[in-house]
Amino acid sequence: MKKFFTSESVTEGHPDKVCDNISDGILDEILRQDPTARAAIECAAAFDKLLIMGEVTTSAKVDYEKTARDIIRRIGYDFGTFSYDTCEIITAIHQQSADIAMGVNASLEKKSGEGADEESLLGAGDQGMMFGHACRETEELMPLSISLAHHLAAKLTEVRKDGTLPYLRPDGKTQVTVEYDDKTAKRVDTVVVSTQHDDKVTQEQIKKDIKKYVIDPVVGDKWMDEKTKIYINPTGRFEIGGPEGDSGLTGRKIIVDTYGGRCAHGGGAFSGKDPTKVDRSAAYFCRYIAKNLVAAGLADEVEIQVAYAIGVANPVSVFVDTFGTGKVDDETMAEIVKKEFDLRPYAIIKTLGLRAPVYGKTAAYGHFGRDGFAWEKTDRITDLKKYL
Repeated sequence: MKKFFTSESVTEGHPDKVCDNISDGILDEILRQDPTARAAIECAAAFDKLLIMGEVTTSAKVDYEKTARDIIRRIGYDFGTFSYDTCEIITAIHQQSADIAMGVNASLEKKSGEGADEESLLGAGDQGMMFGHACRETEELMPLSISLAHHLAAKLTEVRKDGTLPYLRPDGKTQVTVEYDDKTAKRVDTVVVSTQHDDKVTQEQIKKDIKKYVIDPVVGDKWMDEKTKIYINPTGRFEIGGPEGDSGLTGRKIIVDTYGGRCAHGGGAFSGKDPTKVDRSAAYFCRYIAKNLVAAGLADEVEIQVAYAIGVANPVSVFVDTFGTGKVDDETMAEIVKKEFDLRPYAIIKTLGLRAPVYGKTAAYGHFGRDGFAWEKTDRITDLKKYL
């Protein structure tokens, strides 16, 4: 049965991603000085203004404005109303709510004779459900459509920054539609690339260059054929972009950040949050579990859901769906997950090393399917193969 599935990505210069980058950049600066800090940092950007807001409890001394300007400059906004050196920056940072902190901290206060350790006591920083996914469509065990969309977005930024296409500007979006025969990816049906540019270049030149330097190297003959449809800057021109052209907000690209729509989403965003926020840490751990299950051969596709109650260490539920590809039934797979993986927040933080300043690199081109992150390791394969 023929089916089509589409995913999109955006570049680091997209207004929402500018905000994600600043939120995670500030988080990293805090964690470099204070690994136990609590932070939930969000940004809003529009035209010539940036608002940095949220809750931070830390001993770290961070210059929020300087950090933000450095990131805006690195992304490439050294022109227009949102230029790094002229945009107005407003900060509205305060300490974490005592009510929220109580849910996390109260369980850490050892009662007389209790003898519990920190690992078992640290409660979840919020209630909610988180998801993880892995499948065999790509080497990185990600869905093909989101993988290609991310690679296109990253390539768009690469050819801008290395001078190959100097007329490009930071804002951009990509989209890929994959044709499936039942569950097997067969070809790329449609590619869409929209990129900001200066006022000197023609659309004809953009279309020629983007096809040659971005689309062909990423998608190429392996997935494209003579019937593949390609749309480059379909609106005609894209000179005004970034926060100057559209407002941006931290955490608004949650599907871009995860699996491109192929996996359910609990609704919680990632950027700017320290690892006691299970919206982030548990979602990372679910990816880690799913990837190891698929890599070990227990299934060809896995989706995992976990759910937490604020202040409670163990998840209230663990759900696994292998879409009929599992070597054992889904109920047994869930029991394997609970037995082999410690899902308490402190254990997740410790296993993945999440107190370190590792978050800035996640803020664009996807949190999953990329090398260099602990949650992408497949170091549990040997432990899991015993269940085959």
